[in-house]
Amino acid sequence: MSRRHPTVAEDEIRGTAQGTAPVPLSVLDLVTVGAGRTATDALRTSVAIARLTESRGFHRYWIAEHHSMPGVASSSPAVILAHLAAHTTRIRLGSGGVMLPNHAPLVIAEQFGTLEAMAPGRIDLGLGRAPGTDGATAAALRRADLPHSQLRSSGGTPVHSGADDFPEQLAELTRFLDDDFPDGHPYRRIHAVPGPVQATSPGGVQSPHRPPLWLLGSSGFSAQLAGSLGLPFAFAHHFSAQNTVPALDLYRESFRPSAVLDEPYALIGVSALATDDEKEARRQVRAAALSMIRLRTGRPGLVPTPEEAEAHEFSPMEEEFARSWNANVIHGTADEVRSGLDDLHKRTGADELMLTGNAHSGDARLRSYELVADAYGLPTTR
Repeated sequence: MSRRHPTVAEDEIRGTAQGTAPVPLSVLDLVTVGAGRTATDALRTSVAIARLTESRGFHRYWIAEHHSMPGVASSSPAVILAHLAAHTTRIRLGSGGVMLPNHAPLVIAEQFGTLEAMAPGRIDLGLGRAPGTDGATAAALRRADLPHSQLRSSGGTPVHSGADDFPEQLAELTRFLDDDFPDGHPYRRIHAVPGPVQATSPGGVQSPHRPPLWLLGSSGFSAQLAGSLGLPFAFAHHFSAQNTVPALDLYRESFRPSAVLDEPYALIGVSALATDDEKEARRQVRAAALSMIRLRTGRPGLVPTPEEAEAHEFSPMEEEFARSWNANVIHGTADEVRSGLDDLHKRTGADELMLTGNAHSGDARLRSYELVADAYGLPTTR
């Protein structure tokens, strides 16, 4: 039986800068939940931000995967993306990213094949190799009925394998997406549906496209792997700023042209919050820094209000952490944020800037994207 492999068009990856922005602008959403708010409130904010940024020419909207964090309601990216697909029509939607070691590759292929069927030509599949949570939660996510050794002997990648197995898991996922396991492979007769196998069934008609794969990283491992495979790369500058330039250099040096890309394409995640006045920006990011302090010290919770942060007595160590953390958050008025983003682009040469605004208030996050769009003169569409 002949098989028609799905393809990825390069224009599904490369965006176009709008207004006076130096590169395409996109959104990374953690679906943050503030004190006094519910996950329902946070998800409604995500819909509002997706609609706004779509109308203002942002290129893509990604959902991160995190677990066991009360202040982050993005544990199920595929579910949230399906919801956003029902409320948008043009903006690209994707995972930023699915943490591959947490899941069986077949499950991811099925989920994103379903998303592609819901929103044809608009879905990205960003993949990370970290768990997106603590070790105990990661162990709970990766439970399997078969022992590690038995899973390996079956020819498949263990569900509970760690980051060291990432290249093998990636290869397995790619084969499920393309439906091209070789003859004799244990998974040769297993198919991810929706997917290419439907085109080979009698009377079958199936889209020849599939979601583009992106590799995410905060160090050099995924940068080098993405380059060697000719895949687009997304770097987590928002929490690993010191590694940004070395990782992007490694990606570009390692890049080999592929069927997906002729030249490297790298975006970076950027913490950015614009407000109507500078003082409010400082209040919001200080509250977000307090939330991160609690997370890093084993006390994760909802994002505190600015008032709670103002009343909190920061220890010298906490004060230093907040200062260091917020040094990598571009915040202030719209003009200040635009200037900071322009400088960051010049320093890194990133092909795309993906903004994430962490604030207690959903209204503050929504207003931030509106101010950035206005600062760059992004068009308004309906």
